[in-house]
Amino acid sequence: MQFTDEQFSLLTKQLRNLKQRSPFYAKKFADINLDDIRTQADFERLPFSEKDDLRAAYPLGLQAVPDQDVVRIHSSSGTTGTPVIIPYTQKDVDDWAIQFARCYRMAGLTNTDRIQITPGYGLWTAGIGFQLGAERMGMMAIPMGPGNTDKQLQMMEDLGATALGATSSYALLLAEEIERRGLRDRLKLRKGIIGSERWGEKMRNRIANELGIQIYDIYGLTESYGPGIGISCDEHAGMHIWSDYVYIEVVDPDTGQPLPDGEVGELVLTTLQKEGAPLIRYRTHDLTRIIPGTCACGSPHPRIDTLVGRTDDMFKVKGCNMFPAQVEEVIKCTDGTSSEYQVMIENISGKDVLTVLFETPLEGDAKARCEEELAMIFKAKLGCTPDAKGVPMGELPRSEKKTKRIFDSRY
Repeated sequence: MQFTDEQFSLLTKQLRNLKQRSPFYAKKFADINLDDIRTQADFERLPFSEKDDLRAAYPLGLQAVPDQDVVRIHSSSGTTGTPVIIPYTQKDVDDWAIQFARCYRMAGLTNTDRIQITPGYGLWTAGIGFQLGAERMGMMAIPMGPGNTDKQLQMMEDLGATALGATSSYALLLAEEIERRGLRDRLKLRKGIIGSERWGEKMRNRIANELGIQIYDIYGLTESYGPGIGISCDEHAGMHIWSDYVYIEVVDPDTGQPLPDGEVGELVLTTLQKEGAPLIRYRTHDLTRIIPGTCACGSPHPRIDTLVGRTDDMFKVKGCNMFPAQVEEVIKCTDGTSSEYQVMIENISGKDVLTVLFETPLEGDAKARCEEELAMIFKAKLGCTPDAKGVPMGELPRSEKKTKRIFDSRY
């Protein structure tokens, strides 16, 4: 992906005096004169930023504006280490709202819609991002947050929600409850804006079919603005990234070298207008590709493909490297499976044991044949044979946030 003239102009403005404004970048670019960044090649020689770099700047080392210009902070979850604190100026908040409102419009929503927002509020960026975009375009926001499914369904029916904002895990939980309670014909849902975790095609189809809605993938991360920097369109052929706010690269995860459009690698983000905590060449660890060409929808904004997974999601069993997305592909290709699965990896008597649990409505001999087929497809696609075990529908846990699917007890 090459810079446009407009993007490069925004970049050079972003880099101007950045070292004076940000202690983080003063250290990061100590030996670099940012005024010398005049070409694509110059930019691609800048060092990457990593999440560990951002953690090391805790609490406010990333801040690139005076204290009086900071109107809000958000933070990553911090579940795997020191949290990353991201300061926002009023312009950052406004720009985020503009981007999220674009997402809603891309999904065909208008100010006559009513969106039920189920992601969490607080330091996490999800819930408030959904709300900002709704308020920006004058759409009714129903700020439920996660949990309390009885209340969720009551509000969804009574207030006539036409759109749902959710993680895929919670959207599935709600879809199953709506089906179980026979509520679908009493609801007005028509669109789903789903993000925060990658999900397979079977899960997507179940949510869409059981709720009777059209689904759009939304993309974002706390370190940028939050969700809303990109979304899929009616063509459902990748997610458009708002290129006047974020510049995207895809690089080889091992060498860091930029890859041509169309090749899968690690997504790298540079924010072009962010004030509070700019990002320069930030490695997201998300694996995807830039889709070549212009989308049939007519949008000029570039697209990334559905995420394959994350570089840190890979697990190795019996000498085979694999990602959750590959397991989901096996589930998709196996007749009789539902969307939900778990992978259990254990070391028993010095040997790795791989078990794939999956939900299926089948019983008896039909279930046994399904297990055999899944194990065979898994071996063909991923190189090793698991112990495949079908379990009844609804037996595997559901989550109001993100669903954990890989359990490795070897370490």
